[in-house]
Amino acid sequence: MTQRSSDNLYGDNASFGYRDVEATDKPSLVRGVFESVATRYDLMNDLMSGGVHRLWKSTLIDQLRPRPGRTLLDVAGGTGDIAFRFLEAGGGHVTVCDLTEGMVRVGRDRAIDQGILSGIDWTVGDAQRLPMPDNSVDAYTIAFGLRNVTDIASALSEARRVLRPGGTFLCLEFSTVALPVLDRLYDTYSFRVLPALGRWVAKDEESYRYLAESIRRFPAQEVLCAKMREAGLSRVSYRNLSGGIAAIHQGWRV
Repeated sequence: MTQRSSDNLYGDNASFGYRDVEATDKPSLVRGVFESVATRYDLMNDLMSGGVHRLWKSTLIDQLRPRPGRTLLDVAGGTGDIAFRFLEAGGGHVTVCDLTEGMVRVGRDRAIDQGILSGIDWTVGDAQRLPMPDNSVDAYTIAFGLRNVTDIASALSEARRVLRPGGTFLCLEFSTVALPVLDRLYDTYSFRVLPALGRWVAKDEESYRYLAESIRRFPAQEVLCAKMREAGLSRVSYRNLSGGIAAIHQGWRV
Protein backbone atom coordinates (compact mmCIF):
# COMPACT_ATOMS: atom_id res chain seq x y z
CA MET A 1 0.00 0.00 0.00
CA THR A 2 1.35 3.42 -0.92
CA GLN A 3 2.32 5.54 2.06
CA ARG A 4 -0.18 8.30 2.87
CA SER A 5 0.83 11.55 4.49
CA SER A 6 -1.36 12.93 7.27
CA ASP A 7 -1.32 16.41 5.70
CA ASN A 8 -0.31 18.21 2.56
CA LEU A 9 1.49 21.18 4.01
CA TYR A 10 5.01 21.26 5.48
CA GLY A 11 5.96 24.67 6.82
CA ASP A 12 6.85 26.84 3.84
CA ASN A 13 6.48 23.87 1.50
CA ALA A 14 3.41 22.12 0.11
CA SER A 15 2.91 18.76 -1.53
CA PHE A 16 2.19 18.67 -5.23
CA GLY A 17 1.56 14.97 -5.62
CA TYR A 18 4.67 13.29 -4.27
CA ARG A 19 6.81 16.38 -4.86
CA ASP A 20 7.39 19.01 -2.21
CA VAL A 21 7.23 22.50 -3.73
CA GLU A 22 7.29 26.05 -2.42
CA ALA A 23 3.86 26.80 -0.97
CA THR A 24 3.65 29.94 -3.08
CA ASP A 25 4.18 27.89 -6.24
CA LYS A 26 1.44 25.32 -5.69
CA PRO A 27 -1.59 27.38 -6.85
CA SER A 28 -0.05 28.03 -10.25
CA LEU A 29 0.90 24.35 -10.58
CA VAL A 30 -2.67 23.30 -9.74
CA ARG A 31 -4.06 25.81 -12.22
CA GLY A 32 -1.74 24.36 -14.84
CA VAL A 33 -3.11 20.86 -14.25
CA PHE A 34 -6.74 21.91 -14.54
CA GLU A 35 -6.23 24.31 -17.44
CA SER A 36 -4.70 21.36 -19.26
CA VAL A 37 -7.57 18.94 -18.61
CA ALA A 38 -10.56 21.32 -18.40
CA THR A 39 -12.18 20.49 -21.73
CA ARG A 40 -12.00 16.74 -21.08
CA TYR A 41 -12.43 16.82 -17.31
CA ASP A 42 -16.03 15.55 -17.24
CA LEU A 43 -15.36 12.82 -19.80
CA MET A 44 -12.33 11.68 -17.80
CA ASN A 45 -14.40 11.57 -14.59
CA ASP A 46 -16.86 9.21 -16.27
CA LEU A 47 -14.09 7.00 -17.64
CA MET A 48 -12.02 6.95 -14.44
CA SER A 49 -14.92 6.05 -12.16
CA GLY A 50 -17.14 4.11 -14.56
CA GLY A 51 -19.75 6.78 -13.87
CA VAL A 52 -19.75 6.13 -10.11
CA HIS A 53 -18.76 9.76 -9.41
CA ARG A 54 -22.30 10.68 -10.49
CA LEU A 55 -23.76 8.50 -7.73
CA TRP A 56 -21.37 10.01 -5.18
CA LYS A 57 -22.41 13.53 -6.19
CA SER A 58 -26.08 12.58 -6.02
CA THR A 59 -25.46 11.26 -2.52
CA LEU A 60 -23.86 14.58 -1.58
CA ILE A 61 -26.93 16.47 -2.83
CA ASP A 62 -29.28 14.11 -0.98
CA GLN A 63 -27.33 14.79 2.21
CA LEU A 64 -27.41 18.55 1.57
CA ARG A 65 -31.22 18.52 1.08
CA PRO A 66 -31.57 21.66 -1.08
CA ARG A 67 -34.56 23.92 -0.49
CA PRO A 68 -35.89 27.05 -2.20
CA GLY A 69 -34.22 30.17 -0.85
CA ARG A 70 -31.24 28.22 0.48
CA THR A 71 -27.98 29.57 -0.96
CA LEU A 72 -24.90 27.53 -1.83
CA LEU A 73 -21.25 28.29 -2.41
CA ASP A 74 -19.68 25.46 -4.41
CA VAL A 75 -15.89 25.74 -4.24
CA ALA A 76 -13.66 24.05 -6.82
CA GLY A 77 -16.89 23.44 -8.72
CA GLY A 78 -15.70 24.72 -12.09
CA THR A 79 -17.62 22.54 -14.53
CA GLY A 80 -20.85 22.86 -12.57
CA ASP A 81 -21.73 19.29 -11.62
CA ILE A 82 -22.70 20.08 -8.02
CA ALA A 83 -24.29 23.44 -8.87
CA PHE A 84 -26.54 21.97 -11.55
CA ARG A 85 -27.65 19.17 -9.24
CA PHE A 86 -28.35 21.67 -6.45
CA LEU A 87 -30.59 23.77 -8.70
CA GLU A 88 -32.35 20.71 -10.14
CA ALA A 89 -33.09 19.47 -6.62
CA GLY A 90 -34.85 22.70 -5.73
CA GLY A 91 -32.07 24.76 -4.17
CA GLY A 92 -31.84 28.54 -4.30
CA HIS A 93 -29.04 30.68 -5.68
CA VAL A 94 -25.62 29.05 -6.13
CA THR A 95 -22.20 30.62 -6.59
CA VAL A 96 -19.49 28.51 -8.21
CA CYS A 97 -15.93 29.48 -7.27
CA ASP A 98 -12.93 27.79 -8.87
CA LEU A 99 -9.22 28.55 -8.91
CA THR A 100 -8.91 27.80 -12.63
CA GLU A 101 -10.42 30.11 -15.24
CA GLY A 102 -10.51 27.34 -17.85
CA MET A 103 -12.72 25.18 -15.62
CA VAL A 104 -15.09 28.09 -15.02
CA ARG A 105 -15.36 28.69 -18.78
CA VAL A 106 -16.32 25.05 -19.30
CA GLY A 107 -18.95 25.31 -16.56
CA ARG A 108 -20.46 28.48 -18.01
CA ASP A 109 -20.65 26.88 -21.44
CA ARG A 110 -22.34 23.81 -19.98
CA ALA A 111 -24.88 26.02 -18.19
CA ILE A 112 -25.71 27.85 -21.43
CA ASP A 113 -26.02 24.55 -23.31
CA GLN A 114 -28.49 23.33 -20.67
CA GLY A 115 -30.47 26.58 -20.70
CA ILE A 116 -29.44 27.50 -17.14
CA LEU A 117 -29.23 31.27 -17.45
CA SER A 118 -30.23 32.40 -13.96
CA GLY A 119 -29.79 31.32 -10.35
CA ILE A 120 -26.07 30.74 -10.72
CA ASP A 121 -22.95 32.96 -10.59
CA TRP A 122 -19.46 31.99 -11.71
CA THR A 123 -16.27 33.38 -10.21
CA VAL A 124 -12.56 32.65 -10.24
CA GLY A 125 -11.17 32.55 -6.72
CA ASP A 126 -9.00 30.77 -4.16
CA ALA A 127 -10.54 28.51 -1.49
CA GLN A 128 -8.08 30.04 1.01
CA ARG A 129 -9.22 33.63 0.27
CA LEU A 130 -12.83 33.40 -0.83
CA PRO A 131 -14.32 36.43 -2.60
CA MET A 132 -17.39 36.28 -0.35
CA PRO A 133 -18.45 38.27 2.74
CA ASP A 134 -18.77 36.77 6.22
CA ASN A 135 -21.97 34.88 7.06
CA SER A 136 -23.20 35.02 3.46
CA VAL A 137 -24.27 31.49 2.44
CA ASP A 138 -26.39 28.69 3.88
CA ALA A 139 -24.23 25.85 2.57
CA TYR A 140 -20.70 25.28 1.33
CA THR A 141 -19.69 22.31 -0.81
CA ILE A 142 -16.35 21.25 -2.21
CA ALA A 143 -16.17 18.10 -4.33
CA PHE A 144 -12.79 16.64 -5.24
CA GLY A 145 -11.10 19.97 -4.64
CA LEU A 146 -9.91 20.18 -1.03
CA ARG A 147 -6.88 18.00 -1.69
CA ASN A 148 -5.65 20.54 -4.24
CA VAL A 149 -5.49 23.54 -1.90
CA THR A 150 -2.16 24.57 -0.44
CA ASP A 151 -3.32 24.87 3.17
CA ILE A 152 -6.33 22.77 4.15
CA ALA A 153 -6.67 24.52 7.52
CA SER A 154 -7.01 27.91 5.81
CA ALA A 155 -9.62 26.58 3.40
CA LEU A 156 -11.66 25.10 6.26
CA SER A 157 -11.46 28.37 8.22
CA GLU A 158 -12.67 30.26 5.16
CA ALA A 159 -15.55 27.83 4.78
CA ARG A 160 -16.65 28.54 8.34
CA ARG A 161 -16.25 32.29 7.83
CA VAL A 162 -18.63 32.50 4.86
CA LEU A 163 -21.26 30.19 6.36
CA ARG A 164 -24.20 31.67 8.21
CA PRO A 165 -24.90 30.31 11.71
CA GLY A 166 -26.69 27.02 11.17
CA GLY A 167 -25.03 26.59 7.77
CA THR A 168 -23.55 23.30 6.66
CA PHE A 169 -20.18 22.33 5.19
CA LEU A 170 -19.97 19.26 2.93
CA CYS A 171 -16.78 17.87 1.40
CA LEU A 172 -16.82 15.01 -1.10
CA GLU A 173 -13.29 13.75 -1.61
CA PHE A 174 -11.27 10.66 -2.38
CA SER A 175 -10.19 9.16 0.91
CA THR A 176 -8.54 6.18 2.61
CA VAL A 177 -9.83 2.81 1.42
CA ALA A 178 -11.12 0.82 4.36
CA LEU A 179 -11.07 -2.69 2.85
CA PRO A 180 -7.74 -4.62 2.78
CA VAL A 181 -8.16 -6.22 -0.66
CA LEU A 182 -9.77 -3.20 -2.28
CA ASP A 183 -6.92 -0.90 -1.24
CA ARG A 184 -4.36 -2.94 -3.19
CA LEU A 185 -6.57 -3.12 -6.28
CA TYR A 186 -7.20 0.61 -6.02
CA ASP A 187 -3.48 1.38 -5.82
CA THR A 188 -2.85 -0.63 -8.97
CA TYR A 189 -5.70 1.08 -10.77
CA SER A 190 -4.63 4.56 -9.62
CA PHE A 191 -0.99 4.36 -10.64
CA ARG A 192 -1.29 2.27 -13.81
CA VAL A 193 -4.71 2.82 -15.34
CA LEU A 194 -5.37 6.49 -14.51
CA PRO A 195 -2.17 7.88 -16.05
CA ALA A 196 -2.74 5.70 -19.13
CA LEU A 197 -6.30 7.07 -19.49
CA GLY A 198 -4.91 10.57 -19.09
CA ARG A 199 -2.42 9.93 -21.87
CA TRP A 200 -4.96 8.42 -24.28
CA VAL A 201 -8.00 10.62 -23.64
CA ALA A 202 -6.81 13.93 -22.17
CA LYS A 203 -3.37 13.83 -23.83
CA ASP A 204 -1.88 14.57 -20.42
CA GLU A 205 -0.46 11.64 -18.47
CA GLU A 206 1.38 13.74 -15.87
CA SER A 207 -1.70 15.62 -14.70
CA TYR A 208 -3.49 12.36 -13.94
CA ARG A 209 -0.41 10.97 -12.24
CA TYR A 210 -0.50 14.07 -10.03
CA LEU A 211 -4.20 13.50 -9.28
CA ALA A 212 -3.50 9.92 -8.17
CA GLU A 213 -0.61 11.06 -5.99
CA SER A 214 -2.64 13.92 -4.48
CA ILE A 215 -5.24 11.42 -3.29
CA ARG A 216 -2.57 9.53 -1.35
CA ARG A 217 -1.30 12.72 0.29
CA PHE A 218 -4.77 13.75 1.46
CA PRO A 219 -5.63 13.33 5.18
CA ALA A 220 -7.46 10.16 6.18
CA GLN A 221 -11.06 10.39 7.35
CA GLU A 222 -10.53 10.91 11.07
CA VAL A 223 -7.62 13.30 10.48
CA LEU A 224 -9.82 15.50 8.31
CA CYS A 225 -12.54 15.39 10.98
CA ALA A 226 -10.01 16.74 13.50
CA LYS A 227 -9.00 19.54 11.14
CA MET A 228 -12.64 20.51 10.66
CA ARG A 229 -13.12 20.75 14.42
CA GLU A 230 -9.94 22.82 14.75
CA ALA A 231 -11.38 25.23 12.15
CA GLY A 232 -14.44 25.74 14.35
CA LEU A 233 -16.94 23.46 12.62
CA SER A 234 -19.28 21.48 14.89
CA ARG A 235 -21.15 18.16 14.77
CA VAL A 236 -18.46 16.80 12.45
CA SER A 237 -19.07 13.42 10.82
CA TYR A 238 -18.20 11.42 7.73
CA ARG A 239 -19.59 8.56 5.68
CA ASN A 240 -17.54 6.29 3.46
CA LEU A 241 -18.59 5.66 -0.12
CA SER A 242 -17.53 2.59 -2.12
CA GLY A 243 -15.48 1.17 0.73
CA GLY A 244 -13.72 4.43 1.48
CA ILE A 245 -12.57 5.20 -2.07
CA ALA A 246 -14.45 8.43 -1.44
CA ALA A 247 -15.99 9.96 1.67
CA ILE A 248 -18.41 12.76 2.50
CA HIS A 249 -17.42 14.89 5.49
CA GLN A 250 -20.01 17.17 7.05
CA GLY A 251 -19.81 19.91 9.66
CA TRP A 252 -21.95 22.82 10.85
CA ARG A 253 -21.41 26.48 11.67
CA VAL A 254 -23.01 27.21 15.04
